[in-house]
Amino acid sequence: MVNDKMSKRPGRYLLGVIYLGFFSLGLPDGTLGVAWPAMHTGLGIPVGMAGPLLLWVTLLAAGSSVASGVIGRRFAVGPVATVSCAMTGVGLLVISQAQGLGWLVAAAVPLGLGAGAVDAGLNGFVARQYEARHMNWLHAFWGVGATSGPLVIASCLSGAEGWRWGYVIIAVVQLSLVGLFAATLGWWSGAPKSPKVVDDEVGRSGGELRWGPNSEAGILSAGIFAIYVGVEITVGLWIATHLVELRGASLAVAGFVATGYFGSITLGRILVGLVAGRWGNRRVMGGGVMLAVVGAVLFLVADSVSGASLGVILMGWGFAPIYPGHMYEAPNRFAPEAVQTVIGRQTASSYIGGAALPAISGWLVQEWSVSSVPWIALGGTVLLGLVIWRVNRLTARK
Repeated sequence: MVNDKMSKRPGRYLLGVIYLGFFSLGLPDGTLGVAWPAMHTGLGIPVGMAGPLLLWVTLLAAGSSVASGVIGRRFAVGPVATVSCAMTGVGLLVISQAQGLGWLVAAAVPLGLGAGAVDAGLNGFVARQYEARHMNWLHAFWGVGATSGPLVIASCLSGAEGWRWGYVIIAVVQLSLVGLFAATLGWWSGAPKSPKVVDDEVGRSGGELRWGPNSEAGILSAGIFAIYVGVEITVGLWIATHLVELRGASLAVAGFVATGYFGSITLGRILVGLVAGRWGNRRVMGGGVMLAVVGAVLFLVADSVSGASLGVILMGWGFAPIYPGHMYEAPNRFAPEAVQTVIGRQTASSYIGGAALPAISGWLVQEWSVSSVPWIALGGTVLLGLVIWRVNRLTARK
């Protein structure tokens, strides 16, 4: 009887499955940073190898995202999500049994390829089929997963098995979700079929969507994601160090502020999901950029821990709608046959930006000082706003 009821309303229940898919996507993120101090010592790996390993995973995920357009034309989203989740689960199990660097390099292959495919696939599906609020909540679930994974590893470090047991637990969660995805494959055909409502800011006067993935709008749209993710990760990477070394904060306070930064992004996405439909997706994103600029300025000029901390939190609130909002805009801006390719490139660009700008910031911090971080945050946020403005102008429907 329960199955009969669920089969009659697959669209509603499918959203829950999709949210869990993004929760599973976030689970492995951040775990290496927590496990690495114990992992590299136990395996006899140079401490600096964490950077190349993350870059290797990032490149694989980016390649998988770029290929999502081709994959999406051959396979439905449900099977792609199922296989991708299985790949990440296997990769995590390999890490839990690692005996050296070669094991970690091998584990990165299913981890990276699986993450990139499911990231682009689920983003594209939600952008085409659901309302803006669901895109924001989708990425909020990623934030919950990205917080939960490191917490699991941290809680296991004091045990006998240490980080290995933590990776086993996360792998079991991933593989359990594979069973859920496989059992609900039939639900994907029950998702909403009607075209998604176009936001008021885009216009409702008709006309064919003409932008393709290789157009100026398509290229700049991918650039938005590279800039945004690069700035978001760079700020998160250096918040604590900046507050301790330049503002005199304690390690505990600095850690609390860094946690608050990521928490403000996640909570912001939950709240934005409540208002995006009424206020308009583009209007919410524009307000977010302005708030992030204000926060970046405060982060730069504040001479106290409290002032700099407030600036960081404001940046997090401002950043909240940008990634999901622009992902959601793809079907409004681009020809239907180009949407999944565009979203795949956006996802790939986010991985590349998330690897490149933090690496550049590390060099600047090393050569100059950690005082360069607020300048990077402000410059990157202003550039982000300019590129968003240009894409909005290009894709405005008359």
